[in-house]
Amino acid sequence: MRTAHDPFVRVRGAREHNLREVDVDIPRDALAVFTGVSGSGKSSLAFGTIYAEAQRRYIESVAPYARRLIHQVGAPTVAEISGLPPAVSLEQRRSAPTARSSVGTVTLLSNSLRMLFSRAGDYPPGTDRLDSDAFSPNTAAGACPACHGLGEVHGTTEELLVPDPSLSIRDGAIAAWPGAWQGKNLRDVLDALGHDIDRPWRELPRAEREWILFTDEQPVVTVHPVRDAGRIQRPYQGTYMSARRYVMHTFADSKSRTLRARAERFLRSTPCPECGGSRLRPEALAVTFAGRTIAELAGLPLTGLAEVLRPAARGEAGDAAGTLARDLLSRIEPITEVGLGYLSLDRAAPTLSAGESQRLRLATQLRSGLFGVVYVLDEPSAGLHPADTEALLVMLERLKAAGNSVFVVEHDMAVVRRADWIVDVGPGAGEYGGRVLYSGPVAGLAEVTASATRRFVFDGHDGFNGFDGFDGKHQGEARGEAAVRVPREPSGWVRLEGVTRHNLRDLTAEFPLGVFTAVTGVSGSGKSTLVGQVLAGVLAEAADGPGAADTADTEDGAPAGAADRGPVAGELVAKGTEAVDRLVVVDQRPIGRTPRSNLATYTGLFDTVRKLFAATDESRARGYTAGRFSFNVAGGRCETCQGEGFVAVELLFLPGTYSPCPDCHGARYAPETLEIRLRGLTVAEVLDLTVDAAREFLADAPAAARSLRTLQEVGLGYLRLGQPATELSGGEAQRIKLATELQRARRGHTVYLLDEPTTGLHPADVEVLLRQLHGLVDAGHSVVVVEHDMAVAAGADWVIDLGPGGGEEGGRVVACGTPDEVAAAPGSRTAPYLAARLAR
Repeated sequence: MRTAHDPFVRVRGAREHNLREVDVDIPRDALAVFTGVSGSGKSSLAFGTIYAEAQRRYIESVAPYARRLIHQVGAPTVAEISGLPPAVSLEQRRSAPTARSSVGTVTLLSNSLRMLFSRAGDYPPGTDRLDSDAFSPNTAAGACPACHGLGEVHGTTEELLVPDPSLSIRDGAIAAWPGAWQGKNLRDVLDALGHDIDRPWRELPRAEREWILFTDEQPVVTVHPVRDAGRIQRPYQGTYMSARRYVMHTFADSKSRTLRARAERFLRSTPCPECGGSRLRPEALAVTFAGRTIAELAGLPLTGLAEVLRPAARGEAGDAAGTLARDLLSRIEPITEVGLGYLSLDRAAPTLSAGESQRLRLATQLRSGLFGVVYVLDEPSAGLHPADTEALLVMLERLKAAGNSVFVVEHDMAVVRRADWIVDVGPGAGEYGGRVLYSGPVAGLAEVTASATRRFVFDGHDGFNGFDGFDGKHQGEARGEAAVRVPREPSGWVRLEGVTRHNLRDLTAEFPLGVFTAVTGVSGSGKSTLVGQVLAGVLAEAADGPGAADTADTEDGAPAGAADRGPVAGELVAKGTEAVDRLVVVDQRPIGRTPRSNLATYTGLFDTVRKLFAATDESRARGYTAGRFSFNVAGGRCETCQGEGFVAVELLFLPGTYSPCPDCHGARYAPETLEIRLRGLTVAEVLDLTVDAAREFLADAPAAARSLRTLQEVGLGYLRLGQPATELSGGEAQRIKLATELQRARRGHTVYLLDEPTTGLHPADVEVLLRQLHGLVDAGHSVVVVEHDMAVAAGADWVIDLGPGGGEEGGRVVACGTPDEVAAAPGSRTAPYLAARLAR
């Protein structure tokens, strides 16, 4: 019989997603980790069931009117949960914060700093005190009127707009102009205005070139187009728009990410001449504290800001400056404890990794003083260097010591070994998972032979970091024999000189070609800037644009990250790029934003399936084409649900819900379409097949078999063909992109760039991923990964270690060479962890 103070959270009959009537007991006031391969169901248990039920119970206590103002996740599919306290969720959010969002706004530190300047700042004689809003660049009272609080202005130059001055306007000298009819129209308008469009650009008078590129005038003129054979073209009124005006208009107003990314290539961002990049009005910048403006303090690393505030914090009780300074210090301390002291308050939120964003929210919770709640965390170690993981563990222990329960979905074995309790879900992924294999103290997992996690937890060479519940008897059988691999020899080098961006200052770095390169370093050392922005930008230009970045395309066709790279400041020199033919960037961004995008549509597999259905005798007899079998267009889809398979049901005071379409019952197609069968299955039933099942069903279709084989090779055999993009994890999305690339015919030398590809992956999935990446290198290509996983670095051919610290303390190449050479490098914070891994 359970007491009123049951020390366990007891889950009974959980059936969320792939969970199979799961019953599990998890102790409260403990650090419990949820483990299992990617897609096994651990997040469905921790977030989709436990947290969702806690939130549902909280919502029920809120006034019905107020419920409409709260985002509700809906009730989980579970029979019963008892002993469940209130819950706080900290997930790896993949939303895109705005350019105005910063570390200061996310942590609310900016509010306290503005209050400090408003109440305790040093004002010029004779001026009135300002409200705190006057110190915010995000309000009308504080924003610089010239740049609207953004701190920078966009401009362009003749060199950017006309990269080849030997061309005439007719031959395309003005590269910034659009193509097709719109570009021809602008050329015809210029011709009608009396400008020579057949003369080389450099031979035109300077005043004329200036007007063509930069005028704000928009003259209207009658255009008499040149008559093409067989076509009658009537005169029309054409309006001229300068190249600068067109680029600025496209960049500011276009809804297409592709067009905005193209326009950005012709823009150069410079600090606002009015505010100097501070984003504030002169009145706010005239106020100082400790001799510095609020913009100067916001630009300091948090560790530096704390040093400035400490003298004021020693002030007497009741002193405004002392009180506010102490409050700021108490908020900064937990952030520095999780290894984020290198961040500044003005650091833009979009530039933070998912791991950094989550740790900021975790640090905020530490100071909240809550107790008696369940914190449900999604991979808090994501994006953390091993040197920073220890600080994270201290934070988790502090949350537990404050009287809370900490439930963590985690793949980092260092965190798993330090847990009080482990819930291992599996044994496989998707329909092959969904069962709790073990729930108990970590040491007991050693007896569970079906667990994919077991051999990684009890691999003694990885170091136990305080875990002492293992007697070692299973160590040999769990570990197996490690193959010794000799590093490959580079086939060439790409050398970057004078790299200056963010915390990189006049950096020189060399990347070998034809090998597997790992770029390591503590969080904030400059790895993603060097690889994802600088190297990617250089190689994209060398390969004539990032045309091979299809694996990372967004729904509107722009390569993911294309708009993020921008120009690189400084006199950057790149050598050796002529050996690169293609660039492929494979990231963890979602493959689609709506349920209409799925595994089959993204990989192109659905095109093959629809053609197979259209080729059946019955389809031909009815005149059905491949388009008939698409749920995205009218004709073959169910019109009641518009091909969605479900309809929304709005409930006034309860969370909105979805129910199967009353006509197609979730099949998404019209009855006539579902009458067509391919070897006994309808198109809806084929979409419901897993990759493994579809491999057998479509074995006689070479195009489909190739796609399905590569999906199996990257460990995604458990996914359904019609699995919506919105249900895929970041790791699954990245492997789908990689599989899409692997099935293509590869021409020329390709460089593959991946930023932390092991994030969100179980160690067993990492092994599968690395097999594919090393296979690309064996095929003669180059792979460059930014990575914190020492298993990846130890298996690389070349390691580039940045540091030694984060932020201003980083940005330098501390060591480079083979893994053995970097492991022995003095001054590298990566070296001891890499050496421990190589000791295997």
